[in-house]
Amino acid sequence: MADNFRVIFAGLADGIDSNAASINLADKLKTSEEKVALFFKGKPLFAPSHKDKALKQAKLLASLGIKSKLQAVSNAANTSTEQPQNSQRDERIFDALDYITSSLIRLEEKLEELEQRLPEEQSKNPEIDEDDDWQDDDLLLDEELVSTPKKRSNVLLFSLIATAVTLLIILAVYLAFPSLFSL
Repeated sequence: MADNFRVIFAGLADGIDSNAASINLADKLKTSEEKVALFFKGKPLFAPSHKDKALKQAKLLASLGIKSKLQAVSNAANTSTEQPQNSQRDERIFDALDYITSSLIRLEEKLEELEQRLPEEQSKNPEIDEDDDWQDDDLLLDEELVSTPKKRSNVLLFSLIATAVTLLIILAVYLAFPSLFSL
């Protein structure tokens, strides 16, 4: 016994133009006219559904002047179309799980390799902090990084300071006693 039914095109009512019916049905269902044209050629427009829903679909078509009939669809047909989709989905899931598993295995191998590289003392006592001995290590460079700056002569500096102080004194005297500098 079939649980699902499909609405199949049976013909047009008297006085109904196929182009007008196609446009009206496309507008009513908000679908393309190409799909409606394929429905008129025998392709299904609606997915298989329960009898009540299929009857409502047939009533909708009848209101637009389109004759239709219900065709019983067996569950075996539904499961056969769903089976390839389910198997493809399952295959993708298994591929993803396989990838995740292989990635975890590679990470575990890397961790084991890193643990083997560490000295045994550090792997036994990871909580012991070492002193900052790395600061005492000598750098193995051919040239020294810090060179002593050359000593410069302070004569130029002192002469600039003396000149600035002298000019400031002259300016202060000029502002304080402008009559001394009048000609």
